[in-house]
Amino acid sequence: MQYMVQLFGSATRWDEEIAAYSPAQFQAMVDHMEALNEELTASGELVEARGLGGPALVTTVRAKDDGPPQVTDGLHDERANLLAGYWVVEVADRDRAVEIAARASAAPGPGDAHNFPVEVHELPTDLPR
Repeated sequence: MQYMVQLFGSATRWDEEIAAYSPAQFQAMVDHMEALNEELTASGELVEARGLGGPALVTTVRAKDDGPPQVTDGLHDERANLLAGYWVVEVADRDRAVEIAARASAAPGPGDAHNFPVEVHELPTDLPR
């Protein structure tokens, strides 16, 4: 079964949260994520993984009936959370996907473990791609 494990950060406080990391704390978080990626690669469970940039790197596109699409910099709304990265994993069951999500959530951050919110989405095999 495939799952998308999604890691979130604050959309409204992204820059503030990133600035709170010391260089050593940021490197510890990166090392944690790289170790998780290496483990998932070694086990054959990793399909794809990506870290995403903050709100400053988002472009919103909205189709219009009467002309070219509306293109704006930034988020389409003032959501509290922003997708910060994801993994697509192929695992035996939901329990393993949850285990992976918990490892991602426990990434170190300023102070104690950051415990980012992480969602697990089953990727149905019967939907058109």
